[in-house]
Amino acid sequence: MTLQLSLQFGRFPNAAEHRRIVTPARARRWVGMALQGPAEIAVRIVGAEEGQALNREYRGKDYATNVLTFDYTREPVVAADLVLCAPVVEREAKEQGKALEAHYAHLLVHGALHAQGYDHERGEREALEMEALEVLLMGALGYPDPY
Repeated sequence: MTLQLSLQFGRFPNAAEHRRIVTPARARRWVGMALQGPAEIAVRIVGAEEGQALNREYRGKDYATNVLTFDYTREPVVAADLVLCAPVVEREAKEQGKALEAHYAHLLVHGALHAQGYDHERGEREALEMEALEVLLMGALGYPDPY
């Protein structure tokens, strides 16, 4: 399997800590674990303002969310952008008692699954299937159950 991965960071407070955690090698490992075929993925870690603007523009929701997946193609190559909002990811990790690294790993796995058509909002069966796959993949990466 071939993965072309671009990792980008916007400007936001405490960006250096997030850069130390989300390294190119880790991002490649986390995204790659969830892929079932070749992919071209851009991962962008952003601040609250950019995250909120994107969520408002593309989903009509006026708040920053943890991860947005923009999937463009699935065949023959998955092409997608995964945008993670660093302040939201950091806040959630603290609230849930998770290591920031583990939460980033989970959200990149989650986003990569969305890019391939998995969806937890279509119904309970689909949500359970996606969550079970996430638990399996996170275990294979050496992280605890994210749920």
